[in-house]
Amino acid sequence: MPNNTQTVSSILPQLQKSYPSIHFCVGKQFSWSPARQMVTYMDDAARASSWALIHEVAHATLGHKHYKNDIDLLQHEVEAWSAAKKIGKNIGVLVEDDYIQDCLDTYRDWVHKRARCPACSVISLQQDDLTYKCFNCQTVWKVPASPLCRVSRIIIHATGD
Repeated sequence: MPNNTQTVSSILPQLQKSYPSIHFCVGKQFSWSPARQMVTYMDDAARASSWALIHEVAHATLGHKHYKNDIDLLQHEVEAWSAAKKIGKNIGVLVEDDYIQDCLDTYRDWVHKRARCPACSVISLQQDDLTYKCFNCQTVWKVPASPLCRVSRIIIHATGD
């Protein structure tokens, strides 16, 4: 029966055995590096940390490498959490839905903030990987590449330019 009291150190051996092609390395954050075939994890006892580790393994098993735009990144996150639930079930760890939705909310909020026009606040779509253009006022802005960065929007063309 799955439980939610597992720690990183208690599930790591199971994950290493089940996924021998993935390298695991202690670090300062949870992440998946497709280039290095490595999951970096924080070795701490919080139960959410075991869920984050499973989530990064899910990215690896899904073959996630790059994302084309913000919505694509959000889709990768949804897919990884769905796979994490299955992986967790296979190793006896219940990944809580509320936690998953809280994590996805951070990405949803991030996408929403980046898509909001800095001139008129209308939500618009990405034009390319780092550029948005407002449907309403035609303002064009750039955003940082990393989803780990604080959301900033730099106007590169404003109405009246």
